[in-house]
Amino acid sequence: MREQQVAYQPDHLGRDYRVDPAALATAFAHALRRGGLPTAPERAAWFADAVRLVPPVTRTDLYWTARAVFVTAEGQIADFDRVFAAVFDGDADWADARGGDPSDDLDAIRHRTAPSEPGSEAAAAGTRDQPAVPRPAGPDGRGDDADGRDALMMAASHEERLHETSFAELREDEVADIRRLVADLVIRPPLRPARRARTAPNGQRVDLRRTIRIARRAGGDTMRLVRTTPTRRTRRIVLLADVSASMEPYTRVFLSLMQGLVVAHRAEAFVFATGLTRLTRQLAVGDPDRALAAAATEARDWSSGTRIADGLRAFIDEHGRRGLARGAVVVILSDGWSQDDPADIATQMARLSRLAHRIVWVNPRKAAAGFQPLAGGMAAALPYADAFISGHSFTALQDLVRALGDDQRTATRR
Repeated sequence: MREQQVAYQPDHLGRDYRVDPAALATAFAHALRRGGLPTAPERAAWFADAVRLVPPVTRTDLYWTARAVFVTAEGQIADFDRVFAAVFDGDADWADARGGDPSDDLDAIRHRTAPSEPGSEAAAAGTRDQPAVPRPAGPDGRGDDADGRDALMMAASHEERLHETSFAELREDEVADIRRLVADLVIRPPLRPARRARTAPNGQRVDLRRTIRIARRAGGDTMRLVRTTPTRRTRRIVLLADVSASMEPYTRVFLSLMQGLVVAHRAEAFVFATGLTRLTRQLAVGDPDRALAAAATEARDWSSGTRIADGLRAFIDEHGRRGLARGAVVVILSDGWSQDDPADIATQMARLSRLAHRIVWVNPRKAAAGFQPLAGGMAAALPYADAFISGHSFTALQDLVRALGDDQRTATRR
């Protein structure tokens, strides 16, 4: 299937521009990156889709379509305007400053038919003489129209900024927004073989009992073989969250994830600081606010010191060996700072690894530049973790979602 072409209306010189949306999006995204504006690869695809859905017939339409897709923060507007002018007005200042050649991008972007009238240098300069995006002048030089559009842009990019912001840097009103986003995360736990089998015409095994029972009804003649295939069910998810003072900015968001998993997948939830508290029943309430309030009331050692080894020992002795940890995916949220002897933490982690199917350790400090797992508790626990992620922001939580859904035991232990 040939790719759809987007046609611009003929301009005042009679030229008819026809641009391939994919080439336009790819080349312009490349130009933005070269001009200093961070651009994710998927935004080029979004821009191509936007151009196909609503073909821009004027430069102003193209400007606002591109800006709505590529600009995610107010501080990026100046860089975007400079690159947009360089690409579509022929101004190469942005590339000169970075040692690039704008003609590479311009050639990839501009695919046009022959002008209806004989072209000349004046015709080629026609687009450069067009006025810039109209912005009625005001006291600050921007005007009402620009202010309105900027307000829309900032509203659209607010949620995306939240995606990248560390939980420790969120304001109180933003925490509520993030909690709602976390509650909507879709998590698919890995599957495990179940004890029961189901009947299937092309099953792997023959159900002898059912086959003989049917044969008796036919006078002892075996008319057909009853075959079965194994069934699978989701693995249990167990969450252990550190609620000590050093983890409080992250725990308040992580508890929303725990509450969603308890309700949707019957996960088991525990918190620990100097002791271990089971919160599965409290978090099973459908109302997130009531659930979190009950959890905070139940945990008496909230925002106190940390004893990771004691918390793990209590979980294994009281719950893990009785079945909660057997074959389960265990998620531990902690920065690894503990008052325990690192050798004790290693001992308890070794016990847990023999019971669990997979251990995922979430440490928000991992996102810091130059982070090394040198803290005694973290260094002792890491060799027994199957996955080690930061989870410090909503975007980083996507790694946790993938880790929970990965049914393969990865070789990340070191």
